[in-house]
Amino acid sequence: MWEEGAVGLSARFGDLLPQRSDWAAVRRSPRGDLIAGLTVAVVALPLALAFGVTSGLGAQAGLITAIVAGAVAAVFGGSNLQVSGPTGAMTVVLVPVVAEVGAAGVLMVGAMAGVILVALAVARLGRYVRYLPTPVIEGFTAGIAVVIALQQLPVALGIADAHGDKVWAVAADAVARFARHPHPSSVAVALGVATLMLLGARRRPGMPFSLLGVAAATVLAATTPLSLPSIGDLPAGVPAPSLAFLDLSAVPALLPAAVAVAALAALESLLSATVADAMTVNERHDPDRELFGQGLANLVSPVFGGIPATAAIARTAVNVRAGARSKLASLTHAVALAVIVLAAAPLVEHIPLAALAGVLLATTVRMVEAASLLALARSTRRDALVLILTFTVTVVFDLVTAVAVGIAVAIVLALRAVALTARIEQIPLEQGDHSAEEHALLAEHIVAYRLDGPLFFGAAHTFLMQLSEITDARVVILRMSRVSTVDATGAHVLGDAIDRLQRRGITVLLSGIAAGHEEILGRLGVAEQLRRDGSVFPDTPSAIAHARSHVLRHHSNDRPPPSTSAPTA
Repeated sequence: MWEEGAVGLSARFGDLLPQRSDWAAVRRSPRGDLIAGLTVAVVALPLALAFGVTSGLGAQAGLITAIVAGAVAAVFGGSNLQVSGPTGAMTVVLVPVVAEVGAAGVLMVGAMAGVILVALAVARLGRYVRYLPTPVIEGFTAGIAVVIALQQLPVALGIADAHGDKVWAVAADAVARFARHPHPSSVAVALGVATLMLLGARRRPGMPFSLLGVAAATVLAATTPLSLPSIGDLPAGVPAPSLAFLDLSAVPALLPAAVAVAALAALESLLSATVADAMTVNERHDPDRELFGQGLANLVSPVFGGIPATAAIARTAVNVRAGARSKLASLTHAVALAVIVLAAAPLVEHIPLAALAGVLLATTVRMVEAASLLALARSTRRDALVLILTFTVTVVFDLVTAVAVGIAVAIVLALRAVALTARIEQIPLEQGDHSAEEHALLAEHIVAYRLDGPLFFGAAHTFLMQLSEITDARVVILRMSRVSTVDATGAHVLGDAIDRLQRRGITVLLSGIAAGHEEILGRLGVAEQLRRDGSVFPDTPSAIAHARSHVLRHHSNDRPPPSTSAPTA
């Protein structure tokens, strides 16, 4: 019994665990993977510091996340090329949690998100992320970029005590305070680092200009009398490695944030993996294993004091461009960061916060694909509406609300578009070489209507209105062969339309009902009387023949007696 259970468990979860084939690629180019991992580590270092500071738990938390989560996700994830760590999207969710609950709340949120991600992987839901509408993805990505930029504005302006309920309110307060008491040195450092990154990336994409900019700003702050707040001025926000942050009583209050973190981790990781696949040849990620790896990474990272993590498109792209071919590259990135932290920990404290703000400001510019946004905005009004709405809600409210609203509106508009494709139109009966009697029958108001598209709740009302307008028919043939789908609402509306026509003395015939649709109609009791009366036909020609026979029979019964007005012989 126990052995059967173990076999079943292994069959269900075995494909989510690391496979021997994952590391077969290491033998192809180990040197290239090592170089790629070192390259990504240099790029990821300032980002990890910046995102850690922005999250509210400090630079150390960002580094721990990049090291621990990066290593776990590399081993257990479903992509050979992903690089995981702290990201800007996560900080947008974490900042309010830190303000309301504190550092322990952030660690709890990360662990809860890890459980959710593992559950999604076990349920095999990774493949469904690909169905998210592109305008929703682009809209909240652009919104996240704006929110991150607004978060960095107070630091870039040298304002430490800005206040507000929302991130845009805090940014507005910082601008007002800066106008009264300007701090040009912080602005100059932030803009200098951002400019160096953006311009340098255009000319030499392979150079780690973010690290060069941060290093230059640190040297400038140490060798000049500039008064710039640094990482060392921040309070320590990371608890010692332990499980003390676990508090089951806080689960209900932290669940919305945990769901948001899990949703962002799933979405960003799977999008990043898709981008990595597109940049390479013969690489295909496993979406369920990727969710499993990200879930484990978020479960382990809080134990060491790390914040929630996910795969990052920017770092993954650097990894691919640097020549990565296997998981060894992303694992090397984590190990290299650990070595750098151990060797240069004292230097980290002297990094100006304005320099990290400049790194993130440049990152937000890279996040926004202006050409893609313009193309979506110009494609259709529906896509433009979803894009703008998702972007606006992201900036004004929060990410979870934005994604929920964006998806809901996209679904409603898509259903409306599908409903508009459903139509019913009158079609001519066969116009072959008919006898005079058959031509006479064609004039007896036999009409055929062809139903095209889906017969579902979104199109059912229009369908009913069109059928209700039929006034000049004795027999109506409803051709069902082109109906793509039928739901309960559509079936009920069809039955109601048939009843209305019959109450007006119009005979209704059905033809070409697909087997699956006939089963649905049968379960709901639609057109049962028509079946008993023999008014349901497999094809349209047999329905037409029956209609002509029906009209001819009634025409003969209703024909007036011969005229007797003429004189007789």
